[in-house]
Amino acid sequence: MKSGASGRLLRRKSSAFALAVTLMLMAGQRLHAQGGTLRPQIVERDGFTVIGIEIRTSNAEAATAIPREWDRFFKESIPGKTPSRADADFVVVYSGYATDHYSDYDYLIGSRVRDGSAAPEGMVVKQVPKARYAVVTTARGPVGKVVSEAWQSIWTLEQSGGLGGRRTYKADFEVYDQRSRDPNNSQVDIYVGVE
Repeated sequence: MKSGASGRLLRRKSSAFALAVTLMLMAGQRLHAQGGTLRPQIVERDGFTVIGIEIRTSNAEAATAIPREWDRFFKESIPGKTPSRADADFVVVYSGYATDHYSDYDYLIGSRVRDGSAAPEGMVVKQVPKARYAVVTTARGPVGKVVSEAWQSIWTLEQSGGLGGRRTYKADFEVYDQRSRDPNNSQVDIYVGVE
């Protein structure tokens, strides 16, 4: 594929993904959880390193800030600039919570890398800690819809004590693997840090 055609394809995928994320955030503001239908699996997960781009945001600002960051991620070809990638997955890391999910937090989009990798200029490196996580796997469907619905369920499970432990608010992350390559038919794993 010629570089011009490759660039157009990447821009189309970027726009589709940013639109899907925007719809996810807009839907998340309107949705109410559907009675705790998700049952998280509790796992112990080793720590890992992520390099990517990061913003400070809140759920009140997320509907515009996060899609803009995804658009930047693809337009600036961040995956191609990331050194020593461990795999082809994209990872979103939520960390630096001021208090809880109603407060400000750091939102990083990037890739897992081998430990010791340095971040290129304009990017950041983040350590995701070894911890206990409640893992929620979304339904399959439009990425915006399924991720938003899963987070709504996570917040409901947290309030009802059904998450499998109290949230730590140290680090949560989403894994966008081969199941999420099509923004209209995606499935994503969400790892929520719990005690």
